[in-house]
Amino acid sequence: MKALILNSGMGSRMGSLTKEQPKCMTELKDGETILSRQLKLLSEAGVKDFVITTGRFAEVLKDYLKELSLPGSFRFVHNEAYAETNYIYSIALAAEELKDDDILLLHGDLVFCKEALLRVMQAGHSCMAVSSALPVPEKDFKAVIRDGRIEKVGVEFFEDVLAAQPLYVLKREDWLIWLDRIIAFCEAGNRKCYAEKALNEVSGEMELYPCDVEELLCSEVDDPDDLERVRARL
Repeated sequence: MKALILNSGMGSRMGSLTKEQPKCMTELKDGETILSRQLKLLSEAGVKDFVITTGRFAEVLKDYLKELSLPGSFRFVHNEAYAETNYIYSIALAAEELKDDDILLLHGDLVFCKEALLRVMQAGHSCMAVSSALPVPEKDFKAVIRDGRIEKVGVEFFEDVLAAQPLYVLKREDWLIWLDRIIAFCEAGNRKCYAEKALNEVSGEMELYPCDVEELLCSEVDDPDDLERVRARL
């Protein structure tokens, strides 16, 4: 299994915390950052192959990973148009690195516990982390679940939904269906939308299921308030 970690976003809602470094390098506690925590837990779970997309502060991020001296293989894919595109375009740029294995896809600002990660990895099928224990968010990702499968993912849905987080395990056959549609979107000039817009067009061809992490820690850090909530839970 190969991990794809998306770190090409601007992180503008973090204010001064992302003035000189990418959001994934934000400290959580005791010198641990969002990214170092992700990589530690993924490595402990047996993931050794990493593809990391970069945007602003790409060299800062690469230097930081060298300092961490973590085991495993790290490949970087830079999105030079990071300010004008969304992560759908970063995924398309990394496509050639992502066609030969199952994929564990996550956003670079996602903080999760070991138990949540293992629950997703051990599901045995393609899945996305959802939570039946959290209220349905107004502005964040939600997964539309019908007949036990994920039909759509987005911020705009409110019927038959659960709160969702950008932590996926995708079997190769399912991933390639989504990846092909991502590439088609970008070739058609649709580079500013969420990659889930492409997913929603092909979900019927995939075997994508919800994986309920319930009350376990699995949360994005979008702004300083999110950061404080995550720090409190840690």
